Amino acid sequence: MPTFSKSDLTQKDCYPERVKWLEETIRCLKKGVTQAMHPKMSQQTRQEVLHKLRGRYARAGLPHKSVLIDQVVELFGYHRKAAIRALRTAEPPATRGPVILGRPRVYQPSQLLEPLKAIWFAANQPCGKLLAPAMALWVPAYESFHHALSTEVRAQLLEASAATLDRLLAPARAQGNKARAVTRPGTLLRQQIPVRGGIWEENKPGFLELDTVALCGGRLDDQHAWALNSTDICTSWFAARAIENRGEVATLRQIEDIEAHLPFPILGADSDNGGEFLNWHLLRYWQERKRPVQVSRSRAYHKNDNAHIEQKNYTRVRQWLGYDRYDNPEVVPLINELCRGPLSQLLNYFCPTMKLKEKRREGSQTARVYEPAQTPLERLLATGQLKSQEQKRLRAAAAELNPFALREQIDRQLTQIEKLRQQPRR
Repeated sequence: MPTFSKSDLTQKDCYPERVKWLEETIRCLKKGVTQAMHPKMSQQTRQEVLHKLRGRYARAGLPHKSVLIDQVVELFGYHRKAAIRALRTAEPPATRGPVILGRPRVYQPSQLLEPLKAIWFAANQPCGKLLAPAMALWVPAYESFHHALSTEVRAQLLEASAATLDRLLAPARAQGNKARAVTRPGTLLRQQIPVRGGIWEENKPGFLELDTVALCGGRLDDQHAWALNSTDICTSWFAARAIENRGEVATLRQIEDIEAHLPFPILGADSDNGGEFLNWHLLRYWQERKRPVQVSRSRAYHKNDNAHIEQKNYTRVRQWLGYDRYDNPEVVPLINELCRGPLSQLLNYFCPTMKLKEKRREGSQTARVYEPAQTPLERLLATGQLKSQEQKRLRAAAAELNPFALREQIDRQLTQIEKLRQQPRR
């Protein structure tokens, strides 16, 4: 609001026209601008009145427009210029419902989430790229174990892409913590066992990577159990056992048990530089046979030399046994029974994995191309290295199993292991 001094109003004789203009301006400011809207008139009522008057103002002639402006000034306490702007304002467009952009939704979460979450949790929460290829195995198993699905829901579950499955499962995802693993170096046989650096390219089953995982709960004192983990490079076949310590004899005994339950012979064994692998007991076991096993080790402090098994230490051991301390020796046979039976069957028969097909450099980026996700059993059968009888046996064994029943059996055994783990060491 402009300000005026007393001298501006006292000089009436000198500037009569100026004084008249000032008096009129002050009167308008006091009555027009500062005068508020009617105290009992709501904002909704004001908009309704303005809507009615705007239509008349647009059609009225000049004399009637002046009358409408006077009415707005009187009703709302507007200045005449403000009243003119209010009457000239275009009417807002009629309100509509929410505008949905993009393609219409095909997959309805309300219909798909119940069976999809059951499959996802039973398969140990894989990503969409691993879950999508497995749906052809898991959907019939779900119908057999739980209840039948409608034709539409079944078709959508089988046709959904990896990205669609990830979007549907996004609210249910959870993140876990990772922990470090330790290696006690063995130095006696480093010169006798050659170093294998980089990626081990093999196109037939039988070449294993081995590693041990500490089930120590964060306290390494050699009074806890260990997990002996192995994976086949060609097929990603999983085999693991628990050992009461990392002694040479204990490690050898469980490697013998792993080999006895593998559907293919061991042709090569690669490990880190731990003393449980670099010893004469294990070296004689690999070499004193008709077809000696190709033995090699990784470079010290180069964990990526054993990238396959290092990644499997989390997905095949930590995700199931966790990071707790297993210092009760009585849990070792139970863990071995679990790994030898339902856990091995679930992971090898029904859980797909991805393998790196190609890695190339594109400027400053590294592009990785992966093969289609397959279960270890599918990869093993595709190699053509097994005899026909062995192939029939594996197919028949997989056909008799239901992954949901296996998951229930695994959960029961893990509950039993957990109760025994919490008991004090004798």
